[in-house]
Amino acid sequence: MTIAVENGYRRLSVGPFRRRIHLRSVILCGLLGLLVVAMALAAAPLGSHEAGFADLVTVIFDPVHATGDGHAIIREFRLPRIMLAVLAGAMLGLSGAAMQSLTRNGLADPGLLGVKEAASLAVIGLIVFFPTASPVLRPFVGMAGGLFSALLVVFIAQDLSRMRFVLVGVGLSWLMAAALSIILTTADIRDVQTAMVWLAGSLNTASWDIIPIALVCAIIGAAILFLTAGAADVALLGDQAATGLGVRLRHLSILRFVAPVLLTAACVACVGSLGFVGLLAPHMARLAIRGNQTALLTGSALFGAALVLAADTIGRIAFAPLQLPAGIVLSIVGVPVLLLLLRKRRNLL
Repeated sequence: MTIAVENGYRRLSVGPFRRRIHLRSVILCGLLGLLVVAMALAAAPLGSHEAGFADLVTVIFDPVHATGDGHAIIREFRLPRIMLAVLAGAMLGLSGAAMQSLTRNGLADPGLLGVKEAASLAVIGLIVFFPTASPVLRPFVGMAGGLFSALLVVFIAQDLSRMRFVLVGVGLSWLMAAALSIILTTADIRDVQTAMVWLAGSLNTASWDIIPIALVCAIIGAAILFLTAGAADVALLGDQAATGLGVRLRHLSILRFVAPVLLTAACVACVGSLGFVGLLAPHMARLAIRGNQTALLTGSALFGAALVLAADTIGRIAFAPLQLPAGIVLSIVGVPVLLLLLRKRRNLL
């Protein structure tokens, strides 16, 4: 292993693997990761039922003796909910950063291609027409709907040219939203109540059965984005320069299109529609961490995880025993933050 210093970057070489690392970005990402871990540990004992920090320590380090009610609450309800919040936020942060990079538009959002609406439509259809279906089926149905929407956008647009497929995606999202409204206004009121809570972005149904599905999707999507991060940095120089440097732009566009679609569809299918995360997290990463695509993706994932985890924790404890869906809290907090970011970056957008 060798390390060389070049213009503030550390060039790390381990056999055939070579990567430029900016020390400041690494430190900031590390601190942000520790903050997310601290938030998760602080959130686990909080809630409307008794469970202390000692119960959390016992569940983590001595699970054999974790047999009390407080232990059960943390192990069966709060830990999977916290883990799902972190995964969902990270997936939306990654997909938002990738979409903004692909379209070169700072206002691009993971739901730009109708993926959110299509995934929501598929899951709501499952809830309304098959109310006895297991919640574990929702991620699979939602991902199928989201992927179908993305393929339909590509088929109609015929290519991945930025303006064309964005406009097709926006139009398709309106169509999906209209179909969703029709279902909600004609379905049984009891099914509609369940659907509306889920649609608001709720983690109430979080369980250990859903975690592996979200984790696998997060790993696959993140792997695609991080492995293509170097080529994405080159692509930002322009099509001619990138082609001259050996970047296959078509292949790169397809990969960085598929990954956000997978991440967004999986997130929506698992926890419902969480607004603003995919839009805000990349901007927060650019302001705090900067750096190349690798640093941006890492920072966006961590900021997204922190946003969703904070929103879900606030929703759980602010009006306990009543719980606000994380999506509502994110909307309340996200609008003023978005306006502030737009003001700070008004000369760049």
